[in-house]
Amino acid sequence: MASLNPFTGTLGQRRAAHLLRRTSYRFTKARVDQLATQTVDQALASLLTVQPLQLDQPIWGDTLSPTTTTATWINPAVPILPLPDSDFNLQRRVLSWWLNEALLNNGIGHKMAFFLHQFQPVTYLTSKSTVFYDYLSLLRWGSLGNFKKLITKMVVDNTMLRYLNNSQNSKYNPNENFAREFLELFTIGKGPQIGPGDYTTYTEDDVVQAARVLTGFTERTQRDMTDPETGVPRGTVTFSRHDTGSKTFSSKFQNTVIPGATNAAGVYTELDTFITMVFAQPETAKNFCRRLYRHFISRNITAEIETDIIAPLATTFINNNFEILPVLRQLLKSQHFFDLDDSDNTNEIVGAMIRSPLELALQSLSFFNVAIPSVATENNKHHNNFYSSGVMERMLGYANMVLFYPPDVAGYPAYHQAPEFNRHWFNSSSIIARYKLPAMLLTGKRQIGSSPNSSIAIKLSIASWVKTSGICADPADAFVLVHSLIDYMLPNQPDADRFDYFFTQIFLDNLPAADWTYEWENYLTSNNDAEIKIPLERLVNYLMFSPEYQTF
Repeated sequence: MASLNPFTGTLGQRRAAHLLRRTSYRFTKARVDQLATQTVDQALASLLTVQPLQLDQPIWGDTLSPTTTTATWINPAVPILPLPDSDFNLQRRVLSWWLNEALLNNGIGHKMAFFLHQFQPVTYLTSKSTVFYDYLSLLRWGSLGNFKKLITKMVVDNTMLRYLNNSQNSKYNPNENFAREFLELFTIGKGPQIGPGDYTTYTEDDVVQAARVLTGFTERTQRDMTDPETGVPRGTVTFSRHDTGSKTFSSKFQNTVIPGATNAAGVYTELDTFITMVFAQPETAKNFCRRLYRHFISRNITAEIETDIIAPLATTFINNNFEILPVLRQLLKSQHFFDLDDSDNTNEIVGAMIRSPLELALQSLSFFNVAIPSVATENNKHHNNFYSSGVMERMLGYANMVLFYPPDVAGYPAYHQAPEFNRHWFNSSSIIARYKLPAMLLTGKRQIGSSPNSSIAIKLSIASWVKTSGICADPADAFVLVHSLIDYMLPNQPDADRFDYFFTQIFLDNLPAADWTYEWENYLTSNNDAEIKIPLERLVNYLMFSPEYQTF
């Protein structure tokens, strides 16, 4: 029986690593060791936070001085023209900034923001770089807040208004695109079709009525109107474009009638009434909890999971007025999350999901503490060589994950498309990029695509890392070293035969363990890593190639 009963006691290394992998893009041995000594409540107190940003906004050029930052993202009052380059390049600067913040952030904030992006997707090319930055700021604001409020504010987000065409939705020329996705994807979900135009949770006529409620909302890409609660620039209402007639919904929504507005303020009242009506349906809370479960726990929702996990989570969500944090806390501290609610020896949760290219890249970079070129003094290397050419194109794009550019309005297929779900991340078109990741780190070269021998401005010195990272107490002991690497790199302990494969065949190359001890001590004396980096690089390659490392 699946159980939301809380796990009690100290986490220990394996459960701490599992919790960190699922909640943060930043995965380090030091953080695992810290969490391992804590209870789940203590661990979640620090993980379930939106931590301060390292840099409030992207910058242009090799300085943090605002006098050379001609593109200003934060302050809408400052003109953003002339730009130092095309806005396309500035949009990619926003992506570099977001990736760098995700890599350095210890909390769940960035993971939740990306979850909400998957829930309410746009593409980074939808609008100007500054407007896309505002969308990301709104996701960050709502990542651990009130989902109902976030949905309401997303209606007037400038990027969303353009992406789903709601700026074109007027009483003169109705456009149902946003209204349809609002019901089908953002809130209540479509549900099985039970008749012509009837999808269990709403009808086609409900889409028409919703579109009427949503008429008149328009973009303000000049960013001169700001939401008083979030501080984020938003769109506005053009009252002359709004349908002022009453809107009558179907029996799915208890035949609710929303009176038409008589002024611009009344349009927002209509919107609030409409959203309250949608959130009053129990299926809206359940749909959110299913999406949360598939993103953080498992893609497989059985009848047992639906009854024992989703339904009580939805009750928590409703009872807390659609606050996200209580639901996350209940789920992530549960026995079910730690795979402790049954006697089945197979791991149904821990190590049972395939890592997205984003998780694979950022958790690998953080684990090996790869030195990233400074955004302040090496901006070109930081953005162009590393984040743009290295991470965005090779580690993510070639692995079928163009960052903040999902293939359609439903988001990335791995999070929603049955029956494959996360298997979309690991197929014939993405496997090469995933398997080139260790070579990219160890050589500092692109490896794939155009100019594969070009630098990506980072390089992992594996010998130096083993010596200084504290990955194990005694690196001269081959057995202890391999055991330590496996403990932290793989989600579950391998059996004896699998460990022996990594230890004897891969690392030692069937040579005596004493040979490693001799070479390590020689390295400490001479600082020449020529001999020891061969087995270390071989082991890292094989561990990262392993099916176990591809999962979390």
